[in-house]
Amino acid sequence: MKKPIFTGAGVAIITPFTSDGKVNYPALKDILEYQIAHSTDCIVICGTTGESATLSHEEHTEVIKYTVDVVGGRIPVVAGTGSNDTAYALNLSNEAEKAGVDGLLMVTPYYNKASQEGLIKHFTYVADRVSTPIILYNVPSRTGCEIKPETYAELSKHKNIYAAKEATGNLSSIAKTISLCGDDFTVYSGNDDQITPIMSLGGKGVISVLSNVMPQEAHDIAAAALDGDFKKSAELQLKYLELCNALFMDVNPIPVKVAMRMMGFDVGPLRLPLCDMSEEKTENLRKVLAKYGLIK
Repeated sequence: MKKPIFTGAGVAIITPFTSDGKVNYPALKDILEYQIAHSTDCIVICGTTGESATLSHEEHTEVIKYTVDVVGGRIPVVAGTGSNDTAYALNLSNEAEKAGVDGLLMVTPYYNKASQEGLIKHFTYVADRVSTPIILYNVPSRTGCEIKPETYAELSKHKNIYAAKEATGNLSSIAKTISLCGDDFTVYSGNDDQITPIMSLGGKGVISVLSNVMPQEAHDIAAAALDGDFKKSAELQLKYLELCNALFMDVNPIPVKVAMRMMGFDVGPLRLPLCDMSEEKTENLRKVLAKYGLIK
């Protein structure tokens, strides 16, 4: 049985930028310390929420190294190293390994996509050449490419493929994956509005956008489920459902970065092609944040 890289709520953390668009490392340190102080179970750096698509190779690797150094082994660090170019995914994964990460988050190939056989070959190619546990990331709404349960079952046999971040929203498919893979494979929710449902099927936690603004609360939802108290977990899931939905009223990570700015975090601008929301959406988000006591 493969030991989970983490259990509970891992934060899909944003990348803060300066006003002139550079990575703001002092602000990143503050955000990392805030997360650790408020019970986040894992840091997931340079994922979609971290605007990895617009980080240069040098920025990507330096942000990973910096995060590992700041966290200092207090909680696990997982680095986004996926690509639609298998060779480049391996290159990023090797760099992240050198930095000392605890896991690699690898999204399915986007734009060029892949068949199920192509997915097996893509992930296996990387897994054969690393020693760090891999979390597969299944988010077809962004990539146009979906990992099927039977493909998970084949990939889960690999000694270095440990888990999946499931953001399909398809609970039937997720249930089938958990049934086929058994204890040798961990499933994390990739959607904040499905933490409790997925964990009730055997999932071990969430890789969360909500955790950026409510790390303790996201941790509590997952922790209750891990304790077998699904009634409490469901109550918390529903309590924060409106906020979960508000953080996806526009393309992620636009709303969460705007929310953190409202809360006083020095997150800076988004990088094009992402941009701030309309005034109407911004005001709606402000009202939800105020309702949850995150701003006045």
